[in-house]
Amino acid sequence: MKQSLDYKLIFALAAVGIIWGTTFLGIRVAVETIPPWFVTSIRQGLAGLIMMTILLFKKELEWIGWENFKQQLIASVLMLVIANGFTTIAEQNIPSGLASVINALTPILIFLGSILFGLQKMSLKGFLGVIIGFSGVVFIFKDGLGSFLDVNYRTGMMFMGFAILAWAAGTIYTKTHANKSKNITLNLFYQFTIASCIQLVLASIFSPNPDFNSWSSKSIFAALYLSVFGSVIAFFCYNYALKHVTAVQVSILSYINTIIAVFLGWLLLDEVITVDFIIATALIILGVFIVNYKKKEKKAL
Repeated sequence: MKQSLDYKLIFALAAVGIIWGTTFLGIRVAVETIPPWFVTSIRQGLAGLIMMTILLFKKELEWIGWENFKQQLIASVLMLVIANGFTTIAEQNIPSGLASVINALTPILIFLGSILFGLQKMSLKGFLGVIIGFSGVVFIFKDGLGSFLDVNYRTGMMFMGFAILAWAAGTIYTKTHANKSKNITLNLFYQFTIASCIQLVLASIFSPNPDFNSWSSKSIFAALYLSVFGSVIAFFCYNYALKHVTAVQVSILSYINTIIAVFLGWLLLDEVITVDFIIATALIILGVFIVNYKKKEKKAL
């Protein structure tokens, strides 16, 4: 008996793949004229307001208790303040395509962290995937470390390194400690609000006298796009997809994100794509695929 296509699921998966692929471009455009901590604070703040509006409409806005609040605070600091914030800072100094390729290593770091904390066992397949994935990073720098003499490039890569480590740590923490609350919207409201407040303080420290007149309409639109689409819509679609397919299947979308980000950087921002860069991207994506790949049991027809 044929199963009818779940068009909502197809839409959700497509939305996550495409939207999160465009966020690297959005960040790059936003930081052209807006200081990075202001970009992230606007992004998370508006997303938090949208979540609050939904919760008020559904009459579900409430205090979550100190234990759950502590868990949301840690997840927010790791994944939104550090990972998202540092990625935004990095894109002031490196191309959006390169940022997305480095970000594609996150599943490998999550795999290694899961082994370290006993959540997963090391396997030959996993080891092979890690080696291939990191060989892609080596390929990016195969012509030597000359690029690191450029202080801006060095700063950008350093912030991307911290960003992917924080995202991996946040994901592992969420898997092992997070409260299994049914109301994801409520938890997300707290995460977005906490992050926005912290990032606003950081913005006032690192950009104490912002020249709002210099903020271009293009950058402001990019920041709003990141909030509405990158944070709110993509998140809801991601969670809808997780209810219908496995996390491993959804993780395949990270390959689509990277390809879209690299393509858009080349198409709209004139970012250079070399043969070496394409090979490096392919190696990283292959490594992540090998780490995540699980054979599907054949069903009787």
